[in-house]
Amino acid sequence: MKDHPVLVHNASRADIKPVQALWGQSFFARLQGFTFRKDLAKDEGLVLVESRDSRIDTSIHMLFVWTDLAVIWINSEQVVVDAILAKSWRPIYFPAKPARYTLEIHPKRLGDFQVGDKIHFEHEID
Repeated sequence: MKDHPVLVHNASRADIKPVQALWGQSFFARLQGFTFRKDLAKDEGLVLVESRDSRIDTSIHMLFVWTDLAVIWINSEQVVVDAILAKSWRPIYFPAKPARYTLEIHPKRLGDFQVGDKIHFEHEID
């Protein structure tokens, strides 16, 4: 799938509002992330997609990112394996366990996702 909008649902907690995110599977989307963004809406996010579970491939940097982000790492079984508050201008963050998907969202949404939560990605149908 190319880069496109997606809804990210926390299937373990139905009371959590879905995140409207961009599915960032292209090299450019993964490279850029939220670099140079000054603000982020509370329901906006980005899912960075790798080809396999990995700690190294899903590491992120916060250089030239002007705002803190909640970062949720999700494995290929669509289970949250780590969640942190990533501070702007920090050099690198790694997930505690291998992940395939990196969800970057508004920092106030960090509590909406916990390790062990099951995630569902709802892709737009053309």
